[in-house]
Amino acid sequence: MEEYFKFKENGTDFKTEVIAGITTFLSGAYIVVVNPSIISNTGMPFSGVLTATVIVSAFSSIMMGVYANNPILLAPGMGLNAFFTFYIVNATGIRWETALGAVFWSGIVFLLLSVFNIRSYILKAIPGQIRYAIAAGIGLFISMIGFINAEFIVANKATIIGFGGINSITLTFAAGLFFTSILVVRRIKGALILGMAFTTFLSVPVGRIWGDATQFFGSPSLVSWKGFFALPDFSLFLKMDLIGSMKFAMWPVIFAFLFTDMFDSISTFIGIAEAGDLLDEDGEPKNIRQSLIVDSISTVISGIFGTSPGTSYIESAAGVEQGGRTGLTAVVAGLLFLPLILFSPLLSMIPSIATAPAMVVVGVFMMRPVMKINWYSLDDAIPSFLALILIPATYSITQGIIWGFLSWTVIKALTGKKSEVSPMLIAIDIFAIASLII
Repeated sequence: MEEYFKFKENGTDFKTEVIAGITTFLSGAYIVVVNPSIISNTGMPFSGVLTATVIVSAFSSIMMGVYANNPILLAPGMGLNAFFTFYIVNATGIRWETALGAVFWSGIVFLLLSVFNIRSYILKAIPGQIRYAIAAGIGLFISMIGFINAEFIVANKATIIGFGGINSITLTFAAGLFFTSILVVRRIKGALILGMAFTTFLSVPVGRIWGDATQFFGSPSLVSWKGFFALPDFSLFLKMDLIGSMKFAMWPVIFAFLFTDMFDSISTFIGIAEAGDLLDEDGEPKNIRQSLIVDSISTVISGIFGTSPGTSYIESAAGVEQGGRTGLTAVVAGLLFLPLILFSPLLSMIPSIATAPAMVVVGVFMMRPVMKINWYSLDDAIPSFLALILIPATYSITQGIIWGFLSWTVIKALTGKKSEVSPMLIAIDIFAIASLII
């Protein structure tokens, strides 16, 4: 094991790697509850999505450790799950089976780009400023969904959206958010999981002692006992519609999944590599090609088992901070996901109001790249701002990406900076315009 994972070469040992793996798992395990709670809004069964989430998280993380020897956790991505649910399925009316097919094909394309190293050409075409803006915009998007799930933000005819008012539900959410935030600030391991447990406990009286849970959530109470153990639910396995998802109208969806997944992964690799000095002799993240191949396979199996695209998690940095430097960290984290596949009844009792604080805090994490945007250069700032603000404002990651690209191209081309617009970016712009027309 020492030779395979190269402990001495990476300045680590077995004990350190195991502790780092546990830390990484605790930092990212919230996805096992949050992902099914989001995607079940499409009509897909909570237990089926939970099973898919566990399998994708476990298999992908173990593969990352064994094949790429990187201490990086993979799981269905935040932001991608919201895009899958609230825009692709709920807003456009696309069947979830077709959306799963789009996930599968985006993974296949990502895999081909990684194997043949074509991704490097695409990477060079995408302005770094736009990448930062999209990452931050997705963070705002996730946080907004958290506030909406908690009825803290509601529809308002006069102002489009507004504050939901002071009631038992918003007060419960606020208490959960403050509690979770304090744990995160104090760097308590498993802070998001503990925050969900605390908010679930506070939610028990809602609908029983005070508050009208039915008015907001359609059920007499927010928390109800559903059991402890259950066999895994494989009802979503191979339910993807591969033919329907290949129609021309679905190409923009596949592109959006591909783009977001690929650049989220690359940003994660770069961030973790810098934090843990996991760089090769050229100063690039080590084993980047193998890591991207694993990431793409994670997306492929996500479509097969029934969830949104799998991607690399920035929460992996928690394990790196604990000394994790090799793939054993990812293997340990992946193995720890497996027992959760039997707890779908217990985990399904956690209401959306309890996952909302975690979503808001995750949004905070994802806002960090906004500091890298050059706000003093308006030809950079305006396209970046459009990408950032339009993602939550239009409830669509795709719209943020499209208008970020188009505005960058137009502004740069007409202000004497044509050199910053590559032929590849123009090709992407043409595809973006075609998606708008469709």
